[in-house]
Amino acid sequence: MKQLIRHRIQPIQARVLIPGSKSMTNRAMLLAALADGVSEITGILVSDDTLAFAQALHELGVRVHLDQANCACIITGNAGRFTKKSTVIWCAESGITARFLLAVCASSAGVYHFDGNEVLCNRPIATLLEVLRRQGIETDPSDVKQMPLTLIGVDGLAGGEIEIDGSESGQFISALLIAAPMARVTMDITTKNVVSNPFVEMTAAMMAEFGVLVRRLPQGRFIVPVPQKYKARHYQVEPDLSTASYFFAAAAVTAGQVTIQPVNLNLSKQGDAAFLKILAKMGCEIISTTTALTVKGAVELRGVNVDMRDYSDTFMTLAAIAPFAKSPTTITNIAHTRRQESDRITAMRNGLEKLGVKVEEGSDWIKIHPSTPVAGTINSHHDHRIAMAFSIIGLRVAGIVIENSECVSKTCPQFFQLWESL
Repeated sequence: MKQLIRHRIQPIQARVLIPGSKSMTNRAMLLAALADGVSEITGILVSDDTLAFAQALHELGVRVHLDQANCACIITGNAGRFTKKSTVIWCAESGITARFLLAVCASSAGVYHFDGNEVLCNRPIATLLEVLRRQGIETDPSDVKQMPLTLIGVDGLAGGEIEIDGSESGQFISALLIAAPMARVTMDITTKNVVSNPFVEMTAAMMAEFGVLVRRLPQGRFIVPVPQKYKARHYQVEPDLSTASYFFAAAAVTAGQVTIQPVNLNLSKQGDAAFLKILAKMGCEIISTTTALTVKGAVELRGVNVDMRDYSDTFMTLAAIAPFAKSPTTITNIAHTRRQESDRITAMRNGLEKLGVKVEEGSDWIKIHPSTPVAGTINSHHDHRIAMAFSIIGLRVAGIVIENSECVSKTCPQFFQLWESL
C-alpha cells in the first residue's frame, strides 16, 4: 500500500493521544503471565507485535483476554512456569517476543519450537542462545544461531555468575533479568557494551513493580536474588514516547506546537524521553506538566552532533528533521541499527538522497546536511520507523509517498490516521 503524505502550509497546532508504549506493553504482559494471580493491564498498545506476543503466551498455556477496543488485557498468571510443555511459538516480526520468550521458556521444562518471518529470523539471537546453553538448555540444531530453532528447556536456569555482551541488543539482558527469579540460585549478571541501556533499566523497574527486586550495581552489574515470585497487579502503560517523537518532530519542522497527553516526563521509565533534549538543543521549547508534554517548534532549527546509542529508535526521527536545520547534524554510535527491521542507517541515507538531501554515512554514523528536499517515493523497507520518519518530511514537501506504508501496524496501526488529524 502507498501513502501520500499531505503537506502543511501553516504551522501545526495539535493535541494528540498517543497509544501505549510497545516496550512497556510487552514487558507488562510477560510479567503478568509469570505472576501468581490475575493482572489487569490498561493503556496497552494494540499492534502486530502485541498480538504476536499475546498469541505466543496463549500457546504456552497462559490465559490472555485482550480487549482491543479499550486497549486493555486481563492475564491469569502461571506463577513462573508454563503449563504447555510442547508447542510452536510463532513470533511474526517481533524481536521482543522471540528474545524474551526464549529466556523464559528456557527456564520451563518443555520443548518449544520458535519461528518467525524472514526479517526476524535474520536478526541476532546467538549471544542470548550461548548464555542459555551455559545455563543448561539444549537447542536443535545444537549450534543454531538464528531462528527457526527448537529449544529444550530446564526446570529453572542454573543461575550464578553470567557475563553477556549487549552490543547487538539490550533485549538479551532484559530477557535474562525477567527469567532470573525462576533460577535455581541467585543470578549475578555482568553486562558490557549495552545498547539502549534505558530499556534494561525499564525492565528492572517494572520487575520491581511486579514484586521482584533487582539489585543494580555499578559497571553494568545486576543481581536477582532467589527465591522471588512475581505478584499480580493492575498496571497502567505509559503513552509511547518513541511514537510521540514523530509528532514532536511535526512541531519542530513546521514551527508549530504539539501536545502529547497523558504523560508525566518526570515519572516516565522510557529512555526515548531523551529525544526531547535534542529538540531543545535544536531550538525548540519543551513544556512539561504532570499530565502532558508540549513541543513548540523554532523558526530556525540548529543542527546537532549527538550520540544516540541509548535511544536509537528515534535516530530516524532526528534524521528526518535534520535537512531543515541551518547547520549539519551528525548522529553517532548507531551501528547496531543495521541489524534491526532493516539496515536503518543505509535506508535513511538512500531515502534522503532520493529526495535531494546531502548525506554522509559511516559504519556507525550518519551526517545530514541542510538541504531543500524534493518530492519522491520512499521505500520503507517494510520498516515501521522508516515509514513514520519520512512522513515528517512530507509535512514540509508536497509529493512524498511512502511505499508499503502498512508496516506501521507493527507498532502504531493508527499512525496515518493520527498524522492526518494534525
